[in-house]
Amino acid sequence: MPPKKSLGAEYLKGLWDENPVFRQLLGMCPTLAVTNAVINGFAMGLATAFVLILSSLVVSSIKKLIPSQVRIATYIVIIASFVTIADRFLAAFFPPISKALGPYVPLIVVNCIILGRQEAFSSKNSIGRSLVDALGMSTGFILALLVLSSIRELLGAGTFLSYQVLGSWFKPWIIMILPAGAFITLGVLLGLAILIETKTKTRSS
Repeated sequence: MPPKKSLGAEYLKGLWDENPVFRQLLGMCPTLAVTNAVINGFAMGLATAFVLILSSLVVSSIKKLIPSQVRIATYIVIIASFVTIADRFLAAFFPPISKALGPYVPLIVVNCIILGRQEAFSSKNSIGRSLVDALGMSTGFILALLVLSSIRELLGAGTFLSYQVLGSWFKPWIIMILPAGAFITLGVLLGLAILIETKTKTRSS
């Protein structure tokens, strides 16, 4: 059995080595759908982080009480409870953001990042390690959404967080705030991630 990583390594793996978007290609639905504006991407990232962190804590706490035959169903019930809290919170206090995100907040229930971390990590590790893992994965997901949404909003509208950044000389690339722009931007970023990994491995070998 390989030695366990340090808590620092457990956290940092979510930022790059096991980044849910750029390395594992998980959570593609919200990644592509809501990143046309920075505020939407950030809100989705925070909602997902809230659900992932609390679900990981609960699953890790009660893992010995969950029969293996119903573990997935149990995880989904736990995740759905926190998703409902996040969805209702956004609807109550941030109606414009809730409307902009639409059905993608409720769809966090079936987000592969969250369900996957419960099955692969939280159900097999201590509460402390599960918390650190969830924090790392959440940070990596939020950063990925921020990078993607920043590029799309800047090129698609010339703004950042709805503030005009580029002058009147800039003609917005409308395609960047359309679904096609999400695929183009993600494809370029994935290519850069692979290039960085290749160069890093070449230098270390």
